[in-house]
Amino acid sequence: MSFKFNSSLLLLTILLSACSKSNDDLRSFIDETKSKHLGSVQPLPTFEPYKNFTYSASELRDPFEAAFEADVNQNNDNSGLRPSTSRPKEPLESYPLDTLRMVGILVQRENTWGLVKDPNNVVHRVQTGNYAGQNEGQIVSVTEKQIDIIEIIPDGLGGYIERTAALAIGSK
Repeated sequence: MSFKFNSSLLLLTILLSACSKSNDDLRSFIDETKSKHLGSVQPLPTFEPYKNFTYSASELRDPFEAAFEADVNQNNDNSGLRPSTSRPKEPLESYPLDTLRMVGILVQRENTWGLVKDPNNVVHRVQTGNYAGQNEGQIVSVTEKQIDIIEIIPDGLGGYIERTAALAIGSK
Protein backbone atom coordinates (compact mmCIF):
# COMPACT_ATOMS: atom_id res chain seq x y z
CA MET A 1 0.00 0.00 0.00
CA SER A 2 2.81 2.40 0.74
CA PHE A 3 4.24 1.70 -2.71
CA LYS A 4 0.96 2.79 -4.30
CA PHE A 5 0.86 5.89 -2.20
CA ASN A 6 4.50 6.73 -2.97
CA SER A 7 4.07 6.19 -6.71
CA SER A 8 0.91 8.34 -6.74
CA LEU A 9 2.73 11.05 -4.84
CA LEU A 10 5.68 10.85 -7.22
CA LEU A 11 3.40 11.09 -10.26
CA LEU A 12 1.58 14.08 -8.78
CA THR A 13 4.86 15.86 -8.06
CA ILE A 14 6.07 15.32 -11.63
CA LEU A 15 2.84 16.67 -13.10
CA LEU A 16 2.87 19.74 -10.90
CA SER A 17 6.49 20.47 -11.69
CA ALA A 18 5.76 20.16 -15.45
CA CYS A 19 2.97 22.70 -15.14
CA SER A 20 5.12 25.14 -13.25
CA LYS A 21 7.88 25.28 -15.88
CA SER A 22 8.01 28.52 -17.73
CA ASN A 23 6.61 28.33 -21.25
CA ASP A 24 8.70 30.86 -23.10
CA ASP A 25 7.14 30.06 -26.47
CA LEU A 26 3.63 30.55 -25.08
CA ARG A 27 4.51 33.86 -23.47
CA SER A 28 6.21 35.11 -26.65
CA PHE A 29 3.12 34.14 -28.72
CA ILE A 30 0.84 36.06 -26.36
CA ASP A 31 3.08 39.13 -26.42
CA GLU A 32 3.30 39.01 -30.22
CA THR A 33 -0.48 38.68 -30.58
CA LYS A 34 -1.09 41.61 -28.23
CA SER A 35 1.31 43.82 -30.16
CA LYS A 36 -0.28 42.98 -33.55
CA HIS A 37 -3.83 43.79 -32.61
CA LEU A 38 -3.74 47.31 -31.41
CA GLY A 39 -7.40 48.26 -31.68
CA SER A 40 -8.68 51.62 -32.64
CA VAL A 41 -12.16 52.87 -32.01
CA GLN A 42 -13.72 55.04 -34.65
CA PRO A 43 -14.94 58.38 -33.40
CA LEU A 44 -18.65 58.79 -32.80
CA PRO A 45 -20.53 60.25 -35.76
CA THR A 46 -21.79 63.77 -35.46
CA PHE A 47 -25.53 64.24 -35.69
CA GLU A 48 -27.28 67.31 -36.94
CA PRO A 49 -29.48 68.89 -34.32
CA TYR A 50 -33.20 68.21 -34.67
CA LYS A 51 -35.08 70.87 -36.60
CA ASN A 52 -38.69 71.48 -35.65
CA PHE A 53 -41.29 71.19 -38.39
CA THR A 54 -44.21 73.56 -38.44
CA TYR A 55 -47.32 72.17 -40.12
CA SER A 56 -48.60 74.94 -42.34
CA ALA A 57 -51.45 73.16 -44.15
CA SER A 58 -54.00 73.68 -41.40
CA GLU A 59 -56.09 75.96 -43.61
CA LEU A 60 -56.41 73.26 -46.32
CA ARG A 61 -59.28 70.79 -46.58
CA ASP A 62 -59.33 67.96 -44.03
CA PRO A 63 -58.35 64.79 -45.95
CA PHE A 64 -60.72 62.72 -43.82
CA GLU A 65 -63.81 64.65 -44.88
CA ALA A 66 -65.62 64.21 -48.19
CA ALA A 67 -64.48 66.60 -50.90
CA PHE A 68 -68.07 67.17 -51.97
CA GLU A 69 -71.49 66.32 -50.67
CA ALA A 70 -72.88 63.37 -52.57
CA ASP A 71 -76.62 63.01 -52.72
CA VAL A 72 -77.03 59.33 -51.88
CA ASN A 73 -80.71 59.34 -52.83
CA GLN A 74 -79.91 60.65 -56.30
CA ASN A 75 -77.40 57.87 -57.00
CA ASN A 76 -79.76 55.15 -55.82
CA ASP A 77 -82.28 56.01 -58.54
CA ASN A 78 -80.64 53.86 -61.21
CA SER A 79 -83.88 52.14 -62.24
CA GLY A 80 -84.07 50.09 -59.04
CA LEU A 81 -81.10 47.92 -59.95
CA ARG A 82 -80.64 45.50 -57.06
CA PRO A 83 -79.39 41.93 -56.63
CA SER A 84 -82.22 39.43 -56.42
CA THR A 85 -82.58 37.94 -52.95
CA SER A 86 -85.54 35.68 -53.72
CA ARG A 87 -83.88 33.70 -56.54
CA PRO A 88 -82.24 30.37 -55.59
CA LYS A 89 -78.46 30.41 -56.05
CA GLU A 90 -76.93 28.32 -58.83
CA PRO A 91 -73.81 26.16 -58.30
CA LEU A 92 -71.38 28.48 -60.16
CA GLU A 93 -72.38 31.46 -57.99
CA SER A 94 -70.31 30.12 -55.11
CA TYR A 95 -67.05 30.76 -57.03
CA PRO A 96 -65.42 34.06 -58.04
CA LEU A 97 -65.38 34.60 -61.82
CA ASP A 98 -61.59 34.57 -61.99
CA THR A 99 -61.56 30.96 -60.74
CA LEU A 100 -63.93 29.73 -63.46
CA ARG A 101 -62.69 28.60 -66.86
CA MET A 102 -64.56 28.07 -70.12
CA VAL A 103 -63.47 24.75 -71.60
CA GLY A 104 -65.79 24.44 -74.60
CA ILE A 105 -69.32 24.57 -75.96
CA LEU A 106 -72.01 22.01 -76.66
CA VAL A 107 -74.44 22.59 -79.56
CA GLN A 108 -77.57 20.53 -80.11
CA ARG A 109 -80.00 21.77 -82.76
CA GLU A 110 -80.72 25.40 -81.80
CA ASN A 111 -79.49 25.08 -78.19
CA THR A 112 -75.93 26.17 -77.30
CA TRP A 113 -74.41 25.48 -73.91
CA GLY A 114 -71.11 26.68 -72.55
CA LEU A 115 -68.92 24.24 -70.63
CA VAL A 116 -67.37 25.86 -67.54
CA LYS A 117 -64.86 24.20 -65.21
CA ASP A 118 -64.90 25.25 -61.55
CA PRO A 119 -61.86 25.20 -59.17
CA ASN A 120 -62.76 21.62 -58.14
CA ASN A 121 -62.36 20.50 -61.80
CA VAL A 122 -66.09 19.87 -62.14
CA VAL A 123 -67.47 20.81 -65.58
CA HIS A 124 -70.84 22.62 -65.57
CA ARG A 125 -73.16 23.15 -68.54
CA VAL A 126 -74.50 26.73 -68.72
CA GLN A 127 -76.64 28.71 -71.15
CA THR A 128 -78.08 32.18 -71.52
CA GLY A 129 -79.99 33.14 -68.38
CA ASN A 130 -77.88 31.08 -65.96
CA TYR A 131 -75.81 32.78 -63.25
CA ALA A 132 -72.08 32.53 -62.48
CA GLY A 133 -69.70 34.33 -60.15
CA GLN A 134 -70.30 35.93 -56.77
CA ASN A 135 -71.66 39.25 -58.08
CA GLU A 136 -75.03 38.18 -59.47
CA GLY A 137 -73.41 37.54 -62.87
CA GLN A 138 -76.07 36.58 -65.42
CA ILE A 139 -74.96 34.91 -68.63
CA VAL A 140 -76.21 36.96 -71.60
CA SER A 141 -74.59 35.07 -74.50
CA VAL A 142 -72.61 31.92 -75.25
CA THR A 143 -70.37 31.82 -78.33
CA GLU A 144 -67.59 29.52 -79.50
CA LYS A 145 -64.96 31.87 -78.07
CA GLN A 146 -66.47 33.26 -74.85
CA ILE A 147 -69.33 33.49 -72.40
CA ASP A 148 -70.54 37.07 -71.83
CA ILE A 149 -71.77 37.94 -68.34
CA ILE A 150 -73.34 41.04 -66.79
CA GLU A 151 -72.66 41.44 -63.07
CA ILE A 152 -74.41 43.66 -60.53
CA ILE A 153 -71.85 45.26 -58.23
CA PRO A 154 -72.07 47.94 -55.51
CA ASP A 155 -71.20 51.45 -56.69
CA GLY A 156 -69.81 52.53 -53.31
CA LEU A 157 -72.60 55.05 -52.71
CA GLY A 158 -75.31 52.65 -51.59
CA GLY A 159 -76.51 51.73 -55.07
CA TYR A 160 -75.58 49.17 -57.71
CA ILE A 161 -74.23 49.29 -61.25
CA GLU A 162 -73.86 46.74 -64.02
CA ARG A 163 -70.45 45.56 -65.17
CA THR A 164 -69.68 43.34 -68.13
CA ALA A 165 -67.38 40.38 -67.79
CA ALA A 166 -66.50 37.37 -69.93
CA LEU A 167 -65.09 33.89 -69.66
CA ALA A 168 -62.93 33.24 -72.72
CA ILE A 169 -62.19 29.77 -73.97
CA GLY A 170 -59.05 28.37 -72.36
CA SER A 171 -58.47 31.42 -70.15
CA LYS A 172 -57.86 31.02 -66.44
